[in-house]
Amino acid sequence: MSLLITDECINCDVCEPECPNSAISQGDEIYEIDPSRCTECMGHYDTPQCVEVCPVDCIVVGKEETKEQLMARYTALTSQTA
Repeated sequence: MSLLITDECINCDVCEPECPNSAISQGDEIYEIDPSRCTECMGHYDTPQCVEVCPVDCIVVGKEETKEQLMARYTALTSQTA
């Protein structure tokens, strides 16, 4: 897992459409990030777009991953959709 949404989430709905990997979805109480789809926007953008648009700064790094790990996930995800 790379990014994580904390319980400070206010369900404002701005992060979900910004995710290029469709890793963000509405959970039972707050939005959640699917760790198998999150690449911290590696391969798409220079910075995580969900973090950029979050008005309450509730998206944090859950588990540190290397750029190589994130890029491998991006490659796997994009090869599935190609």
